Amino acid sequence: MKFSYTHKVFSIGLSLLILFSTLSLTIEKHFCGDTLIDVAIFSKTEKCADDLAQVEEASITKMSCCKDEVDVIEGLSETTLNSFEDLDVIHQQVLIAYSYSYINLFEGLPNLVIPHKDYLPPTVVKDIHLLDEVYLI
Repeated sequence: MKFSYTHKVFSIGLSLLILFSTLSLTIEKHFCGDTLIDVAIFSKTEKCADDLAQVEEASITKMSCCKDEVDVIEGLSETTLNSFEDLDVIHQQVLIAYSYSYINLFEGLPNLVIPHKDYLPPTVVKDIHLLDEVYLI
């Protein structure tokens, strides 16, 4: 496994964070008096019977107790990318020193030399420990 499960979960979590931070929502609420009648996120709110009667009878004007509220949740419109030139000189030097030390931290190990790689041990004809009655404890 090249990547562990925690790496995958962390990557998915960050991508969802970017997705939901750029998402914009409009929440519409319709109140009749002090009671909440309808809430809509992706569609229009349904009006109560009082409002429909008022729209149909345009000649009669009466005060309506109904009101609409619109809550707008705006996400990020642009994700900003800062360039290296936007940093101060001190921050640039610290970033260069950190990246240089981090890259040199993981240098490859030299190949290990095994001097007895081609050596074959002698074949065992008899068990010497058993013949000499020497037992390892």
